[in-house]
Amino acid sequence: MRASLHLPLAFILLGVLSLAILVLRLRWWRFPRWLRVLFAAGGAMMVLARILSIASQWTFTSTQLNAGLAWAAVTGYEILLARFSLMRPRWLTSLSAIILLTPLIGSIMMIPLAKIFDISRMDISSLGGQYILERAPWETDASGNTGVELIVFHRPILLPFLRHQVQRASFGNDACRATNASAQADLQHHTVHFHCPELGDGKPSIDLILPFR
Repeated sequence: MRASLHLPLAFILLGVLSLAILVLRLRWWRFPRWLRVLFAAGGAMMVLARILSIASQWTFTSTQLNAGLAWAAVTGYEILLARFSLMRPRWLTSLSAIILLTPLIGSIMMIPLAKIFDISRMDISSLGGQYILERAPWETDASGNTGVELIVFHRPILLPFLRHQVQRASFGNDACRATNASAQADLQHHTVHFHCPELGDGKPSIDLILPFR
């Protein structure tokens, strides 16, 4: 099931979270100093954990855990903005905090958050060795075009709940038969061969040979 179907629930949960952070801000100076430091440090760590996950391409094998990490980052971000808005001049920092909150409602941020409600089973297959392939269907709401994204991960034997993205490719059904797209890993040369069959209307098949990252 597409994450966009869960966007209304994600917006509601984001609203509840923002309201809770607003209450935290209003009561901020009533908390002891050590607890205020803990809130701020915890918020920074949650944001940093999400940034490191994106930068290093390391994620959990569970969709809900990845979405949980995204929600933790949003929580930490809002806590930091709440603390920032209490600095002087308060009118300026509060206005700046509101402006800095607006990117959270964009689709780039909301779709990963909405995946916490997605309980559908992921389409994952083995490519040999410690490499796995995830097939993620997608749909463009504006044009109605559909397709599939093939993502290749390395999953360590000692840490089977983690995975590292080594390559990916996306195919649309307007260019080839994306539903029949496949991937083969060459473990000796550390490359991935992505293949999307031709449509039959004169357009050739698409073949990509990409190195592991």
